[in-house]
Order: sequence, then C-alpha cells, then structure tokens
Amino acid sequence: MSIDVTTPPTTDTTPAGLTDAPHQYRLTRAEALESESIHLIREVVAEFERPVLLFSGGKDSVVMLHLAAKAFWPAKVPFGVLHVDTGHNFPEVLNYRDRTVEQLGVHLHVARVQDYIDDGRLRERPDGTRNPLQTLPLLDAITGNKFDAVFGGGRRDEEKARAKERVISLRDEFGQWDPRNQRPELWNLYNGRHRPGEHVRAFPLSNWTELDVWSYIAAEGIELPHLYYAHEREVFDRDGMLLAVGEHARPRTDAELASVRTEQVRYRTIGDMSCTGAVLSDASDPAAVVDEVAATRITERGATRADDRLSEAAMEDRKKEGYF
Repeated sequence: MSIDVTTPPTTDTTPAGLTDAPHQYRLTRAEALESESIHLIREVVAEFERPVLLFSGGKDSVVMLHLAAKAFWPAKVPFGVLHVDTGHNFPEVLNYRDRTVEQLGVHLHVARVQDYIDDGRLRERPDGTRNPLQTLPLLDAITGNKFDAVFGGGRRDEEKARAKERVISLRDEFGQWDPRNQRPELWNLYNGRHRPGEHVRAFPLSNWTELDVWSYIAAEGIELPHLYYAHEREVFDRDGMLLAVGEHARPRTDAELASVRTEQVRYRTIGDMSCTGAVLSDASDPAAVVDEVAATRITERGATRADDRLSEAAMEDRKKEGYF
C-alpha cells in the first residue's frame, strides 16, 4: 500500500499531521491578501442589495475591479462602477476607464463635477483643483441610485485618516463618516447593518500596501494606464512637486515658468491634473516599479498629492463630509 504524500490528509488531527503538511498548501502574502479581499467582496454582494465600485482608472481601483472579476468568474461582475469625473482628469486615464468597463461588460455610472459648477451648486476653487469638489456629486450619485454599499480602493498605509477606517465603514444619512462610530471587526466578521438612508463603504484593499499592490499587478499581468510607467513629459515645479504642463495645470509665476522642462517621470497616484505630481523615474514595467517602491520611504499621497497638503487633517475633514 502506498501513500501519496503530496495530498493533504483528510482526517489527520494530530500535531504531527499538521506540522508535516506540504509547503505548497501555505498561502503566500499575496495569496492571503487576495483571498481576504475576494472574501469581503463576496460578503458585500451577498449582504447588500445595490453595491457599486468606485472606479477611476487609477491603480487601486483597477486592482479592486480585477479582484471582483476573479471573485465571480466565469459570471460577470454583479454590480456597476461609479466614477466621479472632475473634468480635470488625464485623458489617458479616461480612455483606459472606458475601454476596461467595455471589456468587462459592467455598467459605468458617471457623476460630473462640471455639471454642478454649470448650475451653481459648486464653485471653482481659487487653487484650481477640483478634487475636493467631488463629495457632493458622489453623495448625490449614491442617493440617487440607492447604492447601499460602495467599494473604495483606500488603503491604511496611504494616509492617517484612512488608517482609522474599518474594512466596512458606516456612513450616516448625510453620507458622513464619524471616526468615533466604528464597529469592531473581530475574526473578519463584518457588520453591515444600517438604517434606511445610511450606507457603508467597503475597502477590500485596506490591509494592502503600495508595494503589495504593485507586486500583485506584476504577478497578475494587470494592464494599467501608461502614466504609471516612465515616460517623457513637460513638467514644472510647484510646492516641491512636478506638475505636468497642460490645460489644467499651467505655470502661474515667473519662477514656475522658468522651471518648465522635459523630464522622464511616472505617476505613483493619479487624481486631478491640477494637483497630482509626478516623480522622476526610469521604471518602465511593473517589476521595475516594485523595486522602486520597495526603496522609497514616502507614501504616494504625501509625496505627490497637493489636495492632501491643504491642512494637517485635510483628508479626515473631507472624509467626515462624505469623501471617499
């Protein structure tokens, strides 16, 4: 009688049996993170009636949608995606967004900041950025479409306010977040109960880091907008960042004008053209980006997002108002 040692025992409960389990049955960090995220996505779909996924074409939302596709394969993703379009987006990212949703066959909801400016519900900011103007269109889209769960790509390593978030985060009837009203999540048990008018934000990438995201992109061969990889772009200096010269970001002072030059850059995070800075880089593929990210000690938002520099608590203040 022979025993196949590559097959795990079905009834062995002895310490020796557990100790001798073949190595291939242990999850890697990437596999454990993927499993946790897919578990959360399936839990939300099972518990809520009208979930939606925030999708901008940025790397975190791309990974999140990829996970959703894997969670329900070979069926289609059973919910739509929502993009709050500031009107100041990089054209390459919008093209990627439209191509991706068409390939996956998911419905795209778009809430446009420009519509709110045109009818007077919002006003342009003096600094020119529209990222902080996304809150009202987002909340109106959630209310108007009766979404009761909204998947977001926030990660705890990005910023202090996001580190306070639970994986399932309750929003009140005004869409606001109270950091003191957080529910315990012991043993990965999530409490999605909410009153009429309330909704939750679900964060499948909560426990991922920027390095985890890029390692997963490399391993899965996930396509991204080419802005995430090294390319030549005309840039200028503003407040310690490299902004791309374009329709929504132009030099305002003589010093900024004098700093205009062409550099090889890439983007670590992508938001408005008016507030998202590039970094000098020669990383032209996911593996090279993994090496670059592993060596950095500055978070992507802290280094390249002007909208997070408005105040020490800029992100937390916006989250309390209903921001992502």
